[in-house]
Parts: sequence; C-alpha cells; structure tokens
Amino acid sequence: MNVLELAKEKISSGERLNFDEILALYEDNDLLYLAESARRVKESKTGKKIFYTVNRHINLTNVCKANCPLCAYQCRSGSNRAFTLELDDVEKILRDASRIKNLSEIHIVSSLHPEKNFSYYLDAVKLVKKFLPHVGINAFTPVEIVNFAQISGKNFSEVLSELIKAGVTSLAGGGAEILSERVREIICPKKCSAAEWLEVMRTAHKLGLRTNASMMYGHIETIEERIEHLLKLRDLQDETKGFQAMMLFPFHPENTELGKKFNLRRVGSWEDLKMLALSRLVLDNFAHFKAFWIMLTLPIAQLALSFGADDLDGTIGEEKIIHAAGAKSSSGITREALEKIISEAGFQPVERDSFYREVL
Repeated sequence: MNVLELAKEKISSGERLNFDEILALYEDNDLLYLAESARRVKESKTGKKIFYTVNRHINLTNVCKANCPLCAYQCRSGSNRAFTLELDDVEKILRDASRIKNLSEIHIVSSLHPEKNFSYYLDAVKLVKKFLPHVGINAFTPVEIVNFAQISGKNFSEVLSELIKAGVTSLAGGGAEILSERVREIICPKKCSAAEWLEVMRTAHKLGLRTNASMMYGHIETIEERIEHLLKLRDLQDETKGFQAMMLFPFHPENTELGKKFNLRRVGSWEDLKMLALSRLVLDNFAHFKAFWIMLTLPIAQLALSFGADDLDGTIGEEKIIHAAGAKSSSGITREALEKIISEAGFQPVERDSFYREVL
C-alpha cells in the first residue's frame, strides 16, 4: 500500500494523518475527495449547523513600527494614511455599536504603534466593557501580546492577566502567518517569532483564555512549511485544548512590498478550498473552521461550507487591514444575508456568541 492509499484508509477509519500522508493528499490534488472527506468530518462534529455571529471590528491604529513586507495596512507616523483612535473615538464607535441588535462580540486588532503604551490598549478594552458589559471581547493577536510585554516590561502571563481583568474574553488568532522562522525572517522580520506566537497561545490557554488559530498561505512558503505549521497547531491543541476555531487566510499581495518583490499573485479558489479541506482533515482536534468571507469573498466562503467550514465569522461592520491589501469584499454584511448564504448551501444557520453558544 502506497502513502496515498494509506492516507485514505486512515481518513476512512478516523485515524490521525502524518506528514508524508498529508503531503501525498495535497499532491494528489483530488479536490472532490478532499471535500467529501472534510465535509464528513465537519458533520460528525457540528452536523448541518453553520455558525455566524453579530460582531463589530475595531482597528485602533495603522501606525506600526514593524514595517512588515507582507502588510499593506501599516504605515509610519506622519503618513497621510495614518490614523490612531483615541478613547473618545472608541467611545463613539461603541455608542453606535450598542444599537446593533444581538451584538455578541467586539473584535479588536491593530498594529504595533511606536508611541502608545500598554495602558492605552487596556483602557480601550475597559471602555468596551463599560459600554457593552455583556458582549464578548475578542482582542489582540499574539504579535500584539509580545509587543505589550516588550513595552510594559511584563511577561506574557502578566500581560494576559491584566487584559483578562480589563475584560478580554478571547484572543484573536492572527499573526501566525506561517510558523516557520525562515519564512518569517522574510515576510515579517520584526514581528514575534514562531516560538513566541505559540508560547503566547500556550500561556493564554493555561489562563483559561480561549483563542483562535490561523494560517496565511500563498506567498513564499513551501507546501512542506504549510504542513509543519498545521502540525505545530495540532500538537499545541493536544497539549492545551484551548483553540476554538481555525482560520485560513489567502495572502492578498496587492499594495504590499512582498507582492512586488516576488511578483506574487493571489492564489485561486481551488487552492483556497483544497487547503481548507486538507486542514480540516489534519486538525482533527479542532471543532470549528471559519470561512472568513472578508478574505475569501462571499461566493467562495459559501462553497467552503461544503469543504469543511462550519462558521462564516460575522457581520463585522468595518474592516481595514485586509482591505488595505486589496480585498474586494464589502466591509460588513447583515445577519439576513449571512443566513441566506448558509441556507442556499443546504445548511442550518445558527447565530452564536464568542464561545459557540447558540443565541436563541
């Protein structure tokens, strides 16, 4: 029996795939087989349910000291594109958000501002808690947590504990990109290392903070590095069981230094769907997979529901980071539109909160 046959036999019997078997499945390129297998795994965990949430994104600033080649969002202080929300600005957004029916989550991610101290971010979280005390606060990536530790002189546990006390209820999963030091040295050399990203997540899970995980593919990484990334996530989930959901992001090269330098083009929908289905099969210890419609576009996100995804994320309201890199999707969507997309695909729409509890 060759490696591919062994991989398919393992999938049929529900056994865990190893590196060589994952690579064989990727290279086989049988998209329909992967879709059927991933959909079967998804339905064994969440049936016909497809989740979504009513949420609002807040990006506090785009001024960043990291200057990553992969990023079209960041800019230097003084740029005509630069913005930084002060607490009065955040308060106005929150007052507007308080009128959103069934709002379940505020999502906060930003950049690494060279002048703002840790108390600025704590105060922003406290403001959310003040105006929306019953709403989940999914805030900050491990990249930001490492920055908070550096600027405050605190360790990861101390930073996270203060954020939890301020009101953070879950940690965002971004900034993982590819968990390879070779890749990170090229695409984001001034951001946290792969080891630091994993350690922040490990620490968060030990403190009882649930988090998401992610991968950004389609730039300079190898397929082998993608697989190693998934296996690192699987190993950490075995250890902590703290990841709630996995998100896969195709790299949007438009307006980025990385895209220009390597003449990159956005990967196609075949690759998007193949990576989603394959990841669902590899990450057998993850309950939920998001088809992040902002990244994928709504038509591909709808298709992704038959490739292992069980979550369309949420209504969002406003998003700046991905759109700066050339994403053409809208910045927000209604609850009714999300439910229509899910129902058209033959699934059951289920509104959830930050912890996948159904909103009745």
